[in-house]
Amino acid sequence: MKTKIISAFIAALILSSCSEDFLTKYPETVVSAETFYKTEADFKQAVIGAYVPLRNIYGTGLADYGAWAMGEMRADNTAFIYNAANRGYADREYIDQFIDDANGGGVSNKYQNDYIIIGRANQILKTIDAADFDQVKKDNYKGQALFLRAFAYFDLVQYFGDVPLVLTPPTTYAETNVGQTPKAQVYEQILADAAAAAVLLPNKATQDVGFVANGAAYTLLGNVNIVLERWADAEEALLNVQGYSLLGNYAAIYNPANKNHAESIFEVQYYDLATANSASNFAYNFLPILQNPGVIAGFPDGNSNAYAGWNIPTPDFLAVYEPGDLRKDASVGFYTGEGYTNIPYIKKYVHGAEIAPNTNDDWPVYRYAEVLLFLAEAANEQGKSEALTYLNMVHANPRTGLLPLPAAGQAELRVLIQKERQIELAFENKRWLDLVRTGKAIEVMNAQGNSIRANPQAYYYPAGVTPPGYVVTAKHLLFPIPQREIRINPLLVQNTGY
Repeated sequence: MKTKIISAFIAALILSSCSEDFLTKYPETVVSAETFYKTEADFKQAVIGAYVPLRNIYGTGLADYGAWAMGEMRADNTAFIYNAANRGYADREYIDQFIDDANGGGVSNKYQNDYIIIGRANQILKTIDAADFDQVKKDNYKGQALFLRAFAYFDLVQYFGDVPLVLTPPTTYAETNVGQTPKAQVYEQILADAAAAAVLLPNKATQDVGFVANGAAYTLLGNVNIVLERWADAEEALLNVQGYSLLGNYAAIYNPANKNHAESIFEVQYYDLATANSASNFAYNFLPILQNPGVIAGFPDGNSNAYAGWNIPTPDFLAVYEPGDLRKDASVGFYTGEGYTNIPYIKKYVHGAEIAPNTNDDWPVYRYAEVLLFLAEAANEQGKSEALTYLNMVHANPRTGLLPLPAAGQAELRVLIQKERQIELAFENKRWLDLVRTGKAIEVMNAQGNSIRANPQAYYYPAGVTPPGYVVTAKHLLFPIPQREIRINPLLVQNTGY
């Protein structure tokens, strides 16, 4: 009996300890939100954490689900090499073929990682005003969080239309179920966040390297207004992008040795140190499928890239270049061997690797050249003569080897500006969104679809394979909401036609 009493007493102590400690305290390896967001160091870590999902969005890993599939391969600039030996990547092919899959990895990767950014930014914005540290640094971190939230919502609304607008961290499971907000309201929040960020952020000269400065916020603000066709507002924002200049050599823009250079406004940061787990891999993905990628200069021998063959420049795109345009050689390479004859591949991200398949290339999101082309577009739509000046600052820069374009009417300039964007910003995820916002996507992509069906082998299909899809309708201007999100959130409604 004495033993039972002692055992019962010990059990009571254990239960008491569990109720007071185990059940009410966080494990020592966990930091709660209530205790973390206090110091400058806390917010610096939080801001860095908000940037991290950008690497997933723009591409990380072998045969990744990078933004290039939806932003570039969806359009007429690039296609893919049909991989008869490995049919495990069909969902990437579907994006190019307009056979959209709500369960596909591409749409899920973009949707989920954008909302991870938004969630992390919301947590920063909820807590930072109450923190006690230097106001200048606080404004900087707050500005970066506002920029990232605006940028992520801009990405979502362009690709998915109406999306849930969440501005505060949920505290209950029920609060995580939010229905779609009309895209007009989402756009107004994006504009408000970007404008606030532009005021809070320092300029490029004083910002820490790799973090966005006020030029990025003004560029985003201009970009949103361009999409909304608010031309005067776009011009006003873009004229505030100061402290940047074009590099004299086009290839140098993409060289990892020149990261965060004078032309770079916003680029996704990658790092090829083996232990950092933050290398880029898209250069391997964009090569032809090769038994030995080492046949391309700078890559180690061996390490077959059987997962590759994505984002391959199309005959349509290659025909757009003017004779003598130096950007072509910097952007596109050609390979003969292993059964290929003069197969094109994206060259601007090819800078070799120390350890396959980890490369050190960043992804350019905003460059000063795009600001000038945005200014040309905004000026042209307002009937201003400066449009041609801005256009020629890019087109006739010595790095292109081209002569200035002559004076032209508004309609002709509109076409020339979009052509310049197609070439200057090739393979930087701009083309699909440009086709959509200018109302050309259905026309251009159905024309290319006809060409693919007429001559599949010119678009990298092997003989005997009949390409499916390539019929484009209004529903394809948006992507489907990921089916997983609809299953876990009953308030979400699938986009029309899916």
